[in-house]
Amino acid sequence: MLNISHIKLNKKVSLEQYSAYKKATHTRHYKYFNRFLGGFAIIAFIILFLPWTQTVFGKGYVTTLTPEQRPQTIQSPIPGRIEKWYVVEGDYVEKGDTILYISEIKNEYQDPQLLERTIQQRNAKSNAVESYKEKINALNQQIQALQQEQKLKLLQAENKLTQSQLKAKSDSIDLIAVNTNLTIAERQYERINTLNEEGLKSASDVEDKKLKLQEMQAKQIAQENKWMASKNEVINASIERNRIQAEYAEKISKIKSDQFTTTSQQFDTEAQVSKLDNQTANYRLREAFHYVTAPQSGYINKAIKSGIGETFKEGERLVGIMPSRYDLAVETFVDAIDLPLMHQGEKIRIQFDGWPAIVFSGWPNASFGTYGGEVVAIERFISPNGKYRILIAPDKEDHDWPENIRVGSGARTLALLNDVPIWYELWRRLNGFPPDYYVPTTEESKK
Repeated sequence: MLNISHIKLNKKVSLEQYSAYKKATHTRHYKYFNRFLGGFAIIAFIILFLPWTQTVFGKGYVTTLTPEQRPQTIQSPIPGRIEKWYVVEGDYVEKGDTILYISEIKNEYQDPQLLERTIQQRNAKSNAVESYKEKINALNQQIQALQQEQKLKLLQAENKLTQSQLKAKSDSIDLIAVNTNLTIAERQYERINTLNEEGLKSASDVEDKKLKLQEMQAKQIAQENKWMASKNEVINASIERNRIQAEYAEKISKIKSDQFTTTSQQFDTEAQVSKLDNQTANYRLREAFHYVTAPQSGYINKAIKSGIGETFKEGERLVGIMPSRYDLAVETFVDAIDLPLMHQGEKIRIQFDGWPAIVFSGWPNASFGTYGGEVVAIERFISPNGKYRILIAPDKEDHDWPENIRVGSGARTLALLNDVPIWYELWRRLNGFPPDYYVPTTEESKK
């Protein structure tokens, strides 16, 4: 009733006789309701002072603890063409098992006897190296023989030079004796000639002395010629000695030149042998690459390159494999504002997809269906999704994770931080403040 009219109906008509009016205006209900509101206010006020654990939520997925345990793809280091598959998707393979066989597509490697022919070339070059070594040894022997012969020839030339020098010395002494005899003959001739003029000697005596003088003059000339010839022999012996030295030096130098040329050819051939050894090793490894094998034991997930005759480049993914042995972990992502709150060793509660859980944020002890975890790694660079990556391992002090979860399944995480009153947490959330910053206490920090 709006009570717009000046005529008050409730003053003219009595409503107490109606049961609906009695129920609506009973004062006892107001009393109970006021008590309920008061009790509720007291309980709510008490609840505001209850402890509340601050949490940081994250969403991620199940992964493995170490990189080598994560799903991987197998690539081929060489380009090729698929010839034969030895496995199907879902097969279990041991480390080293053959997955597929590929063939070459490059022209320089398509010769089926490429390795054998390269080995033959290497052996031929190796034999050439041995031949060069033998030739160098033969040239060394020639040099030694020439040096020995040169020594003997020089000794012979030295002896001949000494003989010539001695002969020239002897001829010079004979020349001196002839000159002395010539002087004596001249004096005797002069003396006889003087005596002849005085009449003391005959003309025949003068003629004898003159003849003897002429003989001595002839002997002097002959001895001078002989001495000059001896000097020429000395000169010729010296020239012969120098000629022998020059001749053998030229022969030895020529052989040494051939030796150096052969040594250079030997080193060049040895370099070619080394290069062929390298090629042989590469070809052997390349032949081993024709068989793509499993890098570790696991299950074949998916054949990325399928069919027979399909070609691919080096480094392309061929098949995916999931290791059979792995340690589970959770990879979660948190906002940048929550990153400073994360520390290694932080306790985390995890909810896995497919395992129903009742989660009471702030009261982890009352949560049901969550599993314990511990932060083992914190990424210091932002991820493509705009958040920071946190790696969580199972908490050894908590119960084990479910056995049937698989790598890649979803997970939600709750990082447990400071314990604060509920009123403080409500005030923080209404103002949009981050959780409290703190550093967890460890044994080392206590020391």
